Amino acid sequence: MKPPAPPASLSSSERAIHAPTWLPTLFAIACGLIVANLYYAQPLVGPIAADLGLSPGLAGLLVTLTQIGYGLGLLFIVPLGDILENRRLVLTLIAACAVSLAATALVRNAPLFLAAAAAIGFTSVTVQILVPWSAHLATEANRGRVVGNVMSGLIIGIMMARPVSSFVASLWGWHAIYGLSAGLMAALAALLLFILPRRQPDANLHYGQLLASLWQLARSQPVLRRRAFYQACLFGAFSLFWTTAPLLLTGPAFGLSQRGVALFALAGVAGAVAAPISGRLADRGHGRMMSTVAMLMVAAGFLISLVAQDGSMLALSLLTLAAIVLDFGVTANLVTSQRVIFALGAEFRNRLNGLFMATFFMGGAASSAIGAWAYAHGGWTLACWIGLALPAAALLFFLSERRG
Repeated sequence: MKPPAPPASLSSSERAIHAPTWLPTLFAIACGLIVANLYYAQPLVGPIAADLGLSPGLAGLLVTLTQIGYGLGLLFIVPLGDILENRRLVLTLIAACAVSLAATALVRNAPLFLAAAAAIGFTSVTVQILVPWSAHLATEANRGRVVGNVMSGLIIGIMMARPVSSFVASLWGWHAIYGLSAGLMAALAALLLFILPRRQPDANLHYGQLLASLWQLARSQPVLRRRAFYQACLFGAFSLFWTTAPLLLTGPAFGLSQRGVALFALAGVAGAVAAPISGRLADRGHGRMMSTVAMLMVAAGFLISLVAQDGSMLALSLLTLAAIVLDFGVTANLVTSQRVIFALGAEFRNRLNGLFMATFFMGGAASSAIGAWAYAHGGWTLACWIGLALPAAALLFFLSERRG
């Protein structure tokens, strides 16, 4: 049976509710493919840094610069989704991302690589235009489920990026993954050109007013500020873990190859299961419970990993379990938080999402750099204690939140 044709325009959340039922699935696939670009470097920090001549203490910049670029894009690009026609904005960003990836595949020195990595992050914010767009496709009653399903695609992209990049690098070197992804982004842009419907927001603001409104939203929405802080702590723990774990696994204790790291990273895919589950529970009013469980799970992941550093098979099994538990917790709190902030107002949903994501991605960027530094100076133990402090801080602040 031929799917229904996309509507000519989706100018409001009410009209978007009647969009084709397959559109959120398309968004989930696109989000997964795009967001993977942010994470290809994580398991390749060692070989990339060695090839480019970066010291171990500075190796974290390979991940940090991508996340800083992403954070800047969240603040300066994502809000445009509230005023510009979304289809054109999405296609432009994907095309620019393809160019940035191609440049990264060709560079041979550290400054150019870091600049191209920042550009990849800046242009990959397309996913955070698609996620609020998916919220417009839903009713209030099923918004958590729809957003959760789209986020499951995004999370699968994050988790699969590491094993895929490790496997490709083991066959053809680290440059190959960026060249392959550049071609994939070009193909995705061509596909979406013919499939995406138009969506023209109703807001009548110029760019200066749009950016000025970000500060007003941040000041006037305490729920947004709290949720951004919680996720900054949890995503910081996530970034620290996945920046330092490959260094431990390829070090003297375990001695794994890039293919071994790729198999280990597959464990993180289990975290994608948390997205639809937490979305449905949030729809039923259990968001507070989900956030509490999520923070405890992230803390538990680091406690488990503290005993997993002697290189034995038991240690590797415990480290794998830690990765699953940690990733599940981070994902559960992310979807729950987005369910909460998207309910604050449809007309500025992209700006809310941009502020929320920018805050916690900056936490991730800082933690990636801190994690690499901690591992270089204190090994896995120091990195784990720093990682454990992050969900603990989030939980303490969360417990001070007033119910209702």
